[in-house]
Amino acid sequence: MNAAPSRRTRRALLAAVTAVALACPALASCGANPPQAEGITGGGAANAAKQPTVTEDAALHALLPAKNRSSGTLVSVNSGSFPPYEIAGSDGRSLTGASADLGTALGQVLGVKVENVTVDGLPSQLTGIKAQRYDFALGPVGDFKDRQGANDFVDWVREFVVFAVPKGNPKKIGSVADTCGLRIAVMGGGSAEGVIKKQSATCVGAGKPAVQVQSYKDQPSSVLAVRSGRADAFFSSQSPLTYFVTQAKGQLELAGTGKPNGFSDLYQGAVVAKGSPLRDVLLKAFDKLIADGVYTSVMKKWGLSDNSLDKPGVNLGGAA
Repeated sequence: MNAAPSRRTRRALLAAVTAVALACPALASCGANPPQAEGITGGGAANAAKQPTVTEDAALHALLPAKNRSSGTLVSVNSGSFPPYEIAGSDGRSLTGASADLGTALGQVLGVKVENVTVDGLPSQLTGIKAQRYDFALGPVGDFKDRQGANDFVDWVREFVVFAVPKGNPKKIGSVADTCGLRIAVMGGGSAEGVIKKQSATCVGAGKPAVQVQSYKDQPSSVLAVRSGRADAFFSSQSPLTYFVTQAKGQLELAGTGKPNGFSDLYQGAVVAKGSPLRDVLLKAFDKLIADGVYTSVMKKWGLSDNSLDKPGVNLGGAA
């Protein structure tokens, strides 16, 4: 097992990660974030200019809760570290990525401004939505039955869960079944954490070593654990892992693709409090963005066409 790197080494490694746009979320204790990243396909203003024009739908605006019509805003909470969907800016407030583009389009069609707030991790997002500090999380957030008790989901993507591993896949990970005894990084509080812990129990029951589960608060920290040799793999959604592998310039690769890896059909989407009137408003707004071609354009811009849905849905997710 590799020795833990020194504080100076950890700082150097973190700098290397952020230098290739592995953005840290904007946290009160985090300080300035790394520079904003471009989209997988080049992103930036050039691609943004190609997006279809979005006009306000007066009927949808009228369906918004009175407080949002009055304020002219919807507050969307995010983690800031889920590229290429959410990438926090260096000023701690701005956001780029597919979700940011769709948030802008949603605001335009609803006739309000979508304000982005970045917090520390998914639990903080869900707690804040329940406490009505935020109107919704555009996400996409994993939609599972155990989350639907307190939340409603407007699903707008389908995702897959795989591994990011060092180039050459030295531990020969072909699926989640190959992780017994390995050091696997996951996002704390996420669905992948629950699946890998269940796999660890399966390993022990079969007389094999347990999985050494390493839970981190954000995606960049998890990737850093693999790149620094402290973890053998990072288990997470394929879309952001594809982004990180691309940015790592040959140091990482994907493993376990095309396998269920402990999941059934995995839907992700926007989250609102259970019973919120925003649920149906967002559903209708996504329907309009799909019909108008805006959704397809944004997903293509960020290399996410394979994750697109033909139609959004409410609470499509099942058990992990």
